[in-house]
This record gives sequence, structure tokens and C-alpha cells, in this order.
Amino acid sequence: MKRRFFLNTAAVAAASSLLFRAENSFAYLLAEDQYSLPSLPYTHDAFDAIIDTQTMQIHHGKHHASYVANLNKASVGLQLPKSPAELMSRIHTLPDEKKSAIRNNGGGHFNHTLFWTLLAPQTQGGEPSAEVMQAIQSSFGSMDTMKEQFTAAAMSRFGSGWAWLYKKNNRLLIGSTANQDNPLMDESLSGISGKPILCLDVWEHAYYLKYQNRRADYVKAWWNIVNWNTVNSLFAE
Repeated sequence: MKRRFFLNTAAVAAASSLLFRAENSFAYLLAEDQYSLPSLPYTHDAFDAIIDTQTMQIHHGKHHASYVANLNKASVGLQLPKSPAELMSRIHTLPDEKKSAIRNNGGGHFNHTLFWTLLAPQTQGGEPSAEVMQAIQSSFGSMDTMKEQFTAAAMSRFGSGWAWLYKKNNRLLIGSTANQDNPLMDESLSGISGKPILCLDVWEHAYYLKYQNRRADYVKAWWNIVNWNTVNSLFAE
């Protein structure tokens, strides 16, 4: 089981890296190509004490799948980047009649794809690298302070959205975005900008079956399944 998870973790790191890179500057999806739902590198019950099995099944197999399907519909007739990250960075350049659908569904696809790679079964997510710890201490003073500020961002996001730890100008910052926006989008759209290295979904569909309206309990428990190996890889890129 440990060997299997190690291999899956390596695959997760590779997948998260590919989120942020196109094969080259001319790598585009044509109308007949499609974005696809990524497989999970763990079983739906891998986090049952933190995120219940049914939530994982619905969240990945229904919600994320719906974002992918709707993104493909909205993409017909357009030449879009193959890299989800590059697509996010170009939302503000899209035709007005397509922008909203691709912003919402492309954002949902990118955000969830990243989110899955940032989860690991308890005790198997590793630890922050020396470089990540140094950046956290330089930016926030301590790991505890970073967690407090991240939790505050997750809790203060009214309605649906995401909390983010992201890099900008060689510093780490914390913020939140509404709906399916993210820091890779133009700041005029998302309100923040930078490269995300950690994110948390605070839409109710991510936690309601287990926690109901207790978002604070969900956020507190989630820290136990953060995949620091992926955080380290994203930070180092």
C-alpha cells in the first residue's frame, strides 16, 4: 500500500506540474479536442475521517465532471491553450460571449484539478521543505501564523469560493476568491494574482454532507490531509 501511494504521489506531483505548463507556446486545443476529468490518485474513502466517501464521489464524479463537460461545450469554435494554467491567464482576453462560461467552468476545472493533488491520506503528505518553511517564516513569521491567516481567508469568504496560498514577487501571500476564480486570472477578475501553491475549496458541496454549516471544523480538519509534497514541488518550480 505504501509503495502504491508513493507511486501515486509521484504521479500527483507530475500532474500538478503539468497544470502550469503548455508543451510549447503554440500548444492549443482545437474544437475537436477536449479537456478531461483527471483520475484521482487515491480511493474515494482515503480521507473518510476528514472528508467522507460520498462527498468525494459527488465532488469529483459529479461537480468536477460537470465543469469539464461545460468547459468543452463552451470551447467549441475556439483555439484554447492545452495548459489549464495558461487558459486561466488568458480569461480576460476571450470573446465576451464566451468569457463567463469559460471563466466559471475552466476555473472549476483548474481549481479542482489542483485541489485533488494537494490532498494526501493522513501521515502520507510529507512535510514542508526547508525552502517552503523559510518562505512561510519570512512572509508570515511562523507556520502557525500562516495557518491562522489562511483559515481566516477561508472563513471570511462569503458564500462559495476558495482560499489560496500563492507566490508573488518572491513572497507568499494569502487570499480568497469568489466562485471558481483563482490567482492565475487577471487581477481585475479575481482580485488577487500570483502562482497558487495551496488551495482549499470552501463551496458547501466540498463539506456539507459531513459538516453541514460547520465550515470552521472542515477547515481545521483539512490541515491534516494537506499534501506538502505537492506544495513543495509547486513552490520549487
